[in-house]
Amino acid sequence: MLNFFLYAFFLAVFVIFYSYVLFPLLLSVLASKRVFLHDRFMSSEQYPSVSIVISAFNEERVIAEKIEGILQSNYPKEKLEILIGSDASVDQTADIIQTFVKKEERIHFYNFKERRGKPSVINELLSYAKNPIVVLTDANVMFEKETLAYLCRHFKTANVGLVGSNILNIGMKKDGISIQEKSYIERENKIKYQEGLIWGTMMGPFGGCYAIRKELYEPVPPNFLVDDFFISMKILEKGFLCINELEAVCYEDVSNDVNQEYKRKARVSAGNFQNLSVFSRFVTRPFTPAGFCFISHKVLRWLTPFFILLSLISLIILALNTQQNFFIVLLIGEIFLLLSPALDRLLGYVGMHFKLLRFVSYFSLMNLALLQGFIRFSGGIKNSIWTPTKRNV
Repeated sequence: MLNFFLYAFFLAVFVIFYSYVLFPLLLSVLASKRVFLHDRFMSSEQYPSVSIVISAFNEERVIAEKIEGILQSNYPKEKLEILIGSDASVDQTADIIQTFVKKEERIHFYNFKERRGKPSVINELLSYAKNPIVVLTDANVMFEKETLAYLCRHFKTANVGLVGSNILNIGMKKDGISIQEKSYIERENKIKYQEGLIWGTMMGPFGGCYAIRKELYEPVPPNFLVDDFFISMKILEKGFLCINELEAVCYEDVSNDVNQEYKRKARVSAGNFQNLSVFSRFVTRPFTPAGFCFISHKVLRWLTPFFILLSLISLIILALNTQQNFFIVLLIGEIFLLLSPALDRLLGYVGMHFKLLRFVSYFSLMNLALLQGFIRFSGGIKNSIWTPTKRNV
């Protein structure tokens, strides 16, 4: 019987190690010296016409900067339209947008009076979009002048269905989790880029900015919490490529508040399990590029909290029944891992901030949020309405 728990422990550890370490290493090896070889538009005369879609809720702090950034883009003005939907904002968001509408005919504003969630707003805005390429972007994600050009140049190749951007984080502070969040996002950007470079199977863009072919868009279910992943998987399902363009740079201020970020991750985690239920058929295709990446990059990570619990239970039984120092030390280490968020917060109250401890704490909190997200998913999700994460000012 003890052998069962021994095998269970090593299986759990291997699965976590594979998803977080071995899979990224494999991608780095396979992507080494590779470059995108498909055709791209090389001049502004060739660029496709683009509709930019923004769903906004209480974005008075950033919406003017967002619109101005788009208007200052080097993308051909005659090939650009901007569609903005206010999801029943109760601040000055609508008034600020209206000032731009009066001056710029390319901006189309839809002031929805009933709050219904980002997916429903995006679904409606997409039905109004006139152009073959759509860029979906968040109000707080700021473009460089060449961002749109770098995103859209890939659509010269007919089987490219989605292109993600390279979102860089700003507003780092050592007393919160912004540094850890930035490191995580940078690593994810690299993994997504390599998946797209090798197989064209990037596992979901960062939702703050990405471009798609409008003809491939399928309406997002109104109760879905992670619309970007749903959209990208539907495009992969149709046999088109999803890639990431590192030169399409955007900027986003990352959250520093651990409580706010935890709530966001728990919400996203519930959405992850929604997507797993819809796209579970990819799990049955582990030897296809999309199935392999889906399992290795996403599914195993989403299940990590369960593997952590499996390893903890196994270690408790092994330590109690064998009395071997090896298992006792491992058990103490895992307990430390699980309690690290409490220790990090306690030290933070007295002004002590240890970078390594915060990374350990970040990993634990991320998996706790995954577990909470699973519980929320299991109870049923009726709508996608949520309050945006408070950002650094």
